[in-house]
Amino acid sequence: MKTYNGYLIDLDGTVYNGTEKIDEAVDFVRALNQHNIPYLFLTNNSTKHPRDVAKKLQSMDIEATEAQVLTTSMATAKYVSKRHPGARVYAIGEEGLIMALEAEGLIMTADAPDYVVMGLDREITYEKLATGALAIRNGAQFVATNGDIKLPSEHGFLPGAGSLISVLSVTTETEPTFIGKPEPIMVEQALEVLDMTKAETLIVGDNYYTDILAGINAGIDSLLVYTGVTKNEDLVQVKQLPTYTIQSLNDWNF
Repeated sequence: MKTYNGYLIDLDGTVYNGTEKIDEAVDFVRALNQHNIPYLFLTNNSTKHPRDVAKKLQSMDIEATEAQVLTTSMATAKYVSKRHPGARVYAIGEEGLIMALEAEGLIMTADAPDYVVMGLDREITYEKLATGALAIRNGAQFVATNGDIKLPSEHGFLPGAGSLISVLSVTTETEPTFIGKPEPIMVEQALEVLDMTKAETLIVGDNYYTDILAGINAGIDSLLVYTGVTKNEDLVQVKQLPTYTIQSLNDWNF
C-alpha cells in the first residue's frame, strides 16, 4: 500500500448515512488532520451551498470548512465559465446550483440562453422542462450536474437528478455533458484545488458506480469502503476493481 498526499472523500455513505454520521469517518478525518494531509469532500448533491455542507459535517464532529467542499454545482459552473465566460444560462435546479453559477459570473436568463444547465430540482414543473427543451432545440448547450437516477434517504431511494434530466434528454434527443461523478471532470477540478497530481491522490467512496468509477475514469487510485451502497459481492460484476477495499475507514492505515 502506497502513501498518498491528498484525499478526495465522498459524503453520503462514506462520511454519513443521511442524517446519521459514520463514527469511523470522524476518526478517519481526524487522522488526516493529525498527519497534515489535505483533503477535499466531493458531493454529487447539487442543491446545497458548500457552506451548508460544511456546517452539516461540523455538526457531526467532522472537521470541515467551506473551502474543503466541492459540489457538483460548483464544478458545473466552473466548467461552463471556463468554456464561455459570462455565458447566458437557463438553470433548472435549486439554490446550490443557482448560487454557484452566479458566483462564476454567468448570466441567469430564459431568453436565448447559451446553455441549459440542470441539476436536482425538487420543485420541478412542466414549464421549467418546456423552457429548457425549447432552448436546447434552439441551439443551447445541455449540461447536467450529475446523472444519479436515485437519491438515498432515510426512507429509501428517491428520484435523483438523473431521473429528471432524462426527461429533457429524451424530449430533445440530446445527451447532456455530465460533470459530477463518475465523470472525470469533477475529479480533475478537485486535483487543481488541492494542487495534487493524480499519482499522489486517493479517492474514497462507498459507491462503485460513482465514486470509484470517477477515480478509474480520471486515472487515480480508489478506496471503496463498505459502509454504503456497494458491497463486496457487487464487485463480481465489475470490469475493473477498486485499488483498495475495506470494511470501514478504521481499517485504513496512513
